[in-house]
Amino acid sequence: MSDFEFIETTLMGSTALIELNRPRQLNSLNTKMIREILLAMEDFDRNDAVRVIVLTGKGRAFSAGADIDEMTDANPISLELLNQFTDWDRIAQVKKPIIGAVKGFVFGGGFELALCCDLLISSTDTEFSFPEVGLGVMPGAGGTQRLTKLVGRTKALQWLWSGERISAEVALAHGITTRIVAPELLMEETMKFAERLSKQPPLSVRLIKDSVNKAVDSSLYEGMQYERKNFYLLFATQDQKEGMNAFIEKRKPDYRGY
Repeated sequence: MSDFEFIETTLMGSTALIELNRPRQLNSLNTKMIREILLAMEDFDRNDAVRVIVLTGKGRAFSAGADIDEMTDANPISLELLNQFTDWDRIAQVKKPIIGAVKGFVFGGGFELALCCDLLISSTDTEFSFPEVGLGVMPGAGGTQRLTKLVGRTKALQWLWSGERISAEVALAHGITTRIVAPELLMEETMKFAERLSKQPPLSVRLIKDSVNKAVDSSLYEGMQYERKNFYLLFATQDQKEGMNAFIEKRKPDYRGY
């Protein structure tokens, strides 16, 4: 793994931890930081020793949003040439489960980054918001799309138009986050969940994620046909044989990821 300027990475057993590391700037996101997050995720995605990726932020916030100083003088041509959203699109292609551990401010681009995770565990002090409208712009890295698919059209419009802050409790009620815990327990509980998930058969986990993602953008029939092919595919794996034999023999399975 390369040395990074704006993130830190740690391999903890079969769980890879990525920490946003600009705490003085509340982990505001610049172009290089997003590139580093992408490169780390893709590296861990290729590493057979890694089964789960956890994304969090150092300091008192996950991320307060994009680095506005970097964007102030931007124009349509410079943004087109920068093509910055390609890196965001590649994050969505990571095959392994990504668990976000979020706290404090999860604003703007930080909210979009959190929505790139497969599941979020939040501390009770977490606040989510898309404040871009107050700057004369709007989310551009998938925020309007992912939020709408999670909470529906009218609620998404309310939050995107107003820029209001969403508490952890409200986020839980609308399916944005899956669990809220005390701030001092955030990382402990997230790593426990990641450890449990890492013991599941990796190819089953991967194809479940693949099938669920397909469901978001497909009709019911198309999604069911896609699911069925992935179901059949898993019967070609050694982990399927190990799992079923372990069940019959009343022992714990030893999944190898092939």
